[in-house]
Amino acid sequence: MDEREVDAFLAHARTATCATIGPRGWPHLAPLWYVLRAAGGGEPGPRIWAWTYAKSQKVVNLERDPRATIQVEDGERYEELRGVVLDCDVRLHRDTEVVADVGGELMRRYSVAPGEEPPLDLAPEAQAAVDAQASKRVALEFVERRRTSWDHRRLGGSY
Repeated sequence: MDEREVDAFLAHARTATCATIGPRGWPHLAPLWYVLRAAGGGEPGPRIWAWTYAKSQKVVNLERDPRATIQVEDGERYEELRGVVLDCDVRLHRDTEVVADVGGELMRRYSVAPGEEPPLDLAPEAQAAVDAQASKRVALEFVERRRTSWDHRRLGGSY
């Protein structure tokens, strides 16, 4: 897939698998909901952001080694398979305002069905829940270093 197609695919997909290096040197895999945000400072984007509990194994792993691989995939049959793998450096953000902003974006995105436009604001009780969670969580910013993508739909039945 070209850059535009990857961006559209990531904007449509809803779950990423995040691989970090566990304490015994083996991959630690965890699903993540994510949002796409523009990269700052003239860096390429969009960039995947997520949030997770600050005491989670993936955060412990990222504190030791801030690299992760993200995979987003789609398709049921072989000829439908497509996906993206991103090798990333991960920036951990602990500022509760940044964490709450990411949490709010996630809540808005996942409060509607795929393809529907998310609301601009959360209901007050949902925002209060996000704010209450922010102190227990960190925001994860995945800074892409390398990309691989595939789209078996393009194979036209010849494998």
